[in-house]
Amino acid sequence: MRTDQQPIRIALFAPGGRMGEAIAAAVEADAGFAIDNDHCDVLVDFSAPDALPKSVERALSAGIPFLVGTTGLDDLADKRIAQAAEQIAVLRAANTSLGVALLSDLVERAARVLGSDWDIEVLEMHHRHKADAPSGTALALGEAAARGRGSPLRAERGRDGTGLERHAGAIGFASLRGGTVPGEHDVIFAGQEERLILSHRADSRMIFARGALSAARFLVGKPAGLYSMHDVIGAQ
Repeated sequence: MRTDQQPIRIALFAPGGRMGEAIAAAVEADAGFAIDNDHCDVLVDFSAPDALPKSVERALSAGIPFLVGTTGLDDLADKRIAQAAEQIAVLRAANTSLGVALLSDLVERAARVLGSDWDIEVLEMHHRHKADAPSGTALALGEAAARGRGSPLRAERGRDGTGLERHAGAIGFASLRGGTVPGEHDVIFAGQEERLILSHRADSRMIFARGALSAARFLVGKPAGLYSMHDVIGAQ
């Protein structure tokens, strides 16, 4: 059992991945954390969708909190995560940046205030190797906008062709891929003769790593349940 004076021990499910290496670097710079894959306080998974069953099973068998940063998950994965949250503390985040968590809150508020008369479009750009589109963060921002409107998300993705019609109440998504961009997200509220654009720019993957450590710190000692980065910033 750990004490408050001991560092929080992080186990990385995919230590060789981009995020695994970034989190390891963030831990190296923060005396409040340590990497310990054998005796950990929090299991962190930023791997691939097909690895989720193994990481969920590891967290459940050890009875430790679980941070899931993997995106592109399907309905079965959603069910696995929800079931795990009945037994352990699980924090699921498409994006662990504290700035993006705050952006999500601002998007929800803006959608609530502006109402359905304003069209909403979400534009995102990532590096050329990102395999899922729209990004998990873009979809989470769309969900935040839909919550603000008090309605389910009606997504219009990847428009292409002629004779297209924008459906009332829909939220559009556009994805750009190229270079080494860590992540860019714009939520555009387009009204009559004016636009409001809420944006976030990631200059380094380290912002996600530091946010993951904040999420891990939040999870320690939490009861079973499903948490989000909204809970993390609410505890700041």
